[in-house]
Amino acid sequence: MSISPYDSYRPPEEPRRKKRRRNRPAGGGAFRRGGGDGSREVAMVPEPEFTSYYGRPIVKAPPWDSKIATYLFLGGLSGGSAILALGGHLTGRPAMRRNGRLAALTAAGLGGIALVADLGRPERFLHMMRTFKPTSPMSMGSWVLATFSTNAGVAATVEIDRMTGERLPLGPLRPVLHALELPTSVAAGLLGAPMATYTAMLLSDTSVPTWHEMHGHLAFVFASSASLASGGLILLTTPTSETGPARFFAVAGVAGELVAMHVMKKAMDPVTVEPLEQGKPGEWLEWSERLSIAGGLGALLGGRRRWVAAVSGAALMASSALTRFGVFWGGKESVKDPKYTVIPQRNRLNKRRAAGITDDSITTGPQHPQG
Repeated sequence: MSISPYDSYRPPEEPRRKKRRRNRPAGGGAFRRGGGDGSREVAMVPEPEFTSYYGRPIVKAPPWDSKIATYLFLGGLSGGSAILALGGHLTGRPAMRRNGRLAALTAAGLGGIALVADLGRPERFLHMMRTFKPTSPMSMGSWVLATFSTNAGVAATVEIDRMTGERLPLGPLRPVLHALELPTSVAAGLLGAPMATYTAMLLSDTSVPTWHEMHGHLAFVFASSASLASGGLILLTTPTSETGPARFFAVAGVAGELVAMHVMKKAMDPVTVEPLEQGKPGEWLEWSERLSIAGGLGALLGGRRRWVAAVSGAALMASSALTRFGVFWGGKESVKDPKYTVIPQRNRLNKRRAAGITDDSITTGPQHPQG
């Protein structure tokens, strides 16, 4: 039966001729169970599904893989470690200062290797340094990474020279590097926060549905995650007599991540939250929350015991890694199903119309009556 409004303009159809009933064997089965020949059956329209042309996703997924997810974790670890290293330098904690500086340089170096490996050709990273575009998270991130790594490298070189009894073959550069120890340590500490969070701006600036919905909140999640990773590393590698700032850093990161993640999911479209709560990304984020709570409680209540501090630090680092991997792969999963692109767009359009915004673009323009 058709319910089209144009049926009134169609010529009347001729009545259907009834088919003669033929004798069929007793095993006619399904054909005879209905008591008719099928002419009275009404065709049912299947439920619509969100599909795209040729079965391809509506949004093209970025060609990133686990190397970029690893870079997200290492970037947070290096940035937070530089902040703790600066705190150790200013408060007279040499072990925390040393471990923080070495961790900042090592994580930044490994992260740079992962980034270049993903680019495929090392010169592509150098090409990104030819421009300085404040409106581009990619451009600004490249400059943050290069500047941070340079300052962290100088501070770590001074630390290594001190550890080896000034046996490094630095020659006349030794007094210059030692004179630059404080300025470079301060610069690396100040750049630690951008280093740990610029990747959040990079992800949320894409058209990937779940990442895009995190805009404005993911940076707080990544900042807290960096506190977990760097604080956990200091707890794992540093004597407990010097880990007071790291324990505070880690516990604050646990509280911040739990709150930021909850607020971010509440602000997102419910449909785009699904990839973060299903499959492997959902499992990783669930374990991240469990490990962060366990590690935070261990650091808060038993952080003065060496073995408790070490176990808590390992749990916090694992939690930070799972957070970054969960967010990364959750976004990648959201590209595969067209509904994560279509439904949020419709919901945003309906909200704008409900708010009376109907004259600012073609898609939300006023509905004109058809003449």
